[in-house]
Amino acid sequence: MARKKRQKKPGWKDVEKRISKFEKTQFTELIRDLYGLSSENKDFFLTRFSIGEDPLATYKKIIQDSIHPYLEDGETLEIEKANDAISRYCKAVDNPLGEAELRIFYVECGNNFTLSYGDIDADFYDDMLNMYEYAVETVLELPPKEQKVFKARLQTIMESADGIGWGYYDGLCDLYDNAFPED
Repeated sequence: MARKKRQKKPGWKDVEKRISKFEKTQFTELIRDLYGLSSENKDFFLTRFSIGEDPLATYKKIIQDSIHPYLEDGETLEIEKANDAISRYCKAVDNPLGEAELRIFYVECGNNFTLSYGDIDADFYDDMLNMYEYAVETVLELPPKEQKVFKARLQTIMESADGIGWGYYDGLCDLYDNAFPED
């Protein structure tokens, strides 16, 4: 019995070979088609090329709606959707200031949700602590002059969480104190 030869699945290299032969108009058509394919692609291009007044606004709205929904309107928490918004922003541009802003905003929304509606659960707070840690790491990569505003917001988050359960407040304090021992 003869073995069937496995066919290699097409991948990026195959696409790259094809587009290497494109002319400018073909690239433009391809980009236009991708732009119109989904709202995520549209956001990607607008962010990548810094088109619009505030490229962070789209991502902040997604985070706000996902992590601090209005329960009165029957909305639910969608942590993965908020995480995905930050990931898509990071893929669109390499902008540590924007990344720090979105990560801190994410935790601010989670904190505000808890302060508005009460204690959630351990998974929620684990997620908030992970994002706080990413935010701290991102802020520490910035020049000291740019860290100041973000550092103040991180401290405000920590202080406002006093009394929130599941080890959340203690976790925030540990992360903040380890990152900024001089405070």
